[in-house]
Amino acid sequence: MMRRLVVLSRYSRMGASSRMRTMIQAPYLRAAGLEPDYLSLFEDADLLRLYQGGRAWPDALRALARRVGHLRAARGADLIWIEKEALPWLPWLIEAALLPRDVPLAVDYDDAVFHRYDLHRLLPVRMMLGRKLDHLMARASLVTAGNGYLAERARQAGAARVEIVPTVVDLDAYPLRPAGAARGAARIGWIGSPSTWREYMQPRLPLMLDVAARWGARISIVGAGGAAAVHPLIESHDWSEESEAARIREMDLGIMPLTDTPWARGKCGYKLIQYMACGVPVVASDVGVNGAIVDHGVNGFLVRSDAEWRQAIDMLLADPALRARMGQAGRRRIESDYSLQVWGPRVAGLLAGVAGQGPP
Repeated sequence: MMRRLVVLSRYSRMGASSRMRTMIQAPYLRAAGLEPDYLSLFEDADLLRLYQGGRAWPDALRALARRVGHLRAARGADLIWIEKEALPWLPWLIEAALLPRDVPLAVDYDDAVFHRYDLHRLLPVRMMLGRKLDHLMARASLVTAGNGYLAERARQAGAARVEIVPTVVDLDAYPLRPAGAARGAARIGWIGSPSTWREYMQPRLPLMLDVAARWGARISIVGAGGAAAVHPLIESHDWSEESEAARIREMDLGIMPLTDTPWARGKCGYKLIQYMACGVPVVASDVGVNGAIVDHGVNGFLVRSDAEWRQAIDMLLADPALRARMGQAGRRRIESDYSLQVWGPRVAGLLAGVAGQGPP
């Protein structure tokens, strides 16, 4: 008999974290005897308004009301799988009171969302919410964390069981770009969201434009929105689930700039995994999990300074054979360590193992 798994996701499939951390697992969950019921906090329209700079609070209030209904619907489930937290910006006492007491919890993290609270500029927020997610992790029967930084926080919080589960891709959805495909100008590529564009890519844009101009290259941007269409060398593309892999296969190298902050150390390197799955060599800031994904000099380059960014991109643009070798090495790495085909059965087994158990 199938057991009922209620998945309290943050977003619908439009949100990368929900799509790639929980929804991608559905076939493997069913194969393990778990019937997932995905209940999203935010709807597509909410996310679109957020990306377009719309007012967030009305949507947030509606989302919280929706989530209270989800928690009522979760009563009697065999397991609740929570993405990050059930009720963002509400104190732990409220969330704890609304979570069904007799249903075991699993919680998943692919970002250091606890730093939104414990490093907040306002003291009242830090005091009221700074340890909220630690309480949730301690309550859970299982915490799945996208990297070691997140896993260590869960262990410090007293979580009963912590497993590192990387963000993965479905290899069938990310075929390699055909070798020797006809190319025009080389493309330096980046994929992300409007918020990550502003925070991480815009500060590096003058450097990237300078390098691209010297090589007669183009910069292909996916998912940044209208803010990216700021220069003739930039090709700005809207994101869609159906087209993202094809857009990446058009890139000659993929970049992931980060700043070395606590928040960035909690990131799971998903864009690197996407690039490498398509056989695209990478250049990435040597921050957090990037250093575990990228084998420096084998499937890409890890860089720290502007000079290292220039040198790495110059090397790849100058040498198509190097790009091909690194791209092939990257694909092999994804096949062995970051694919749904490897991790789907593992994640389903972890969740099936705690379904139906009492809280720890």
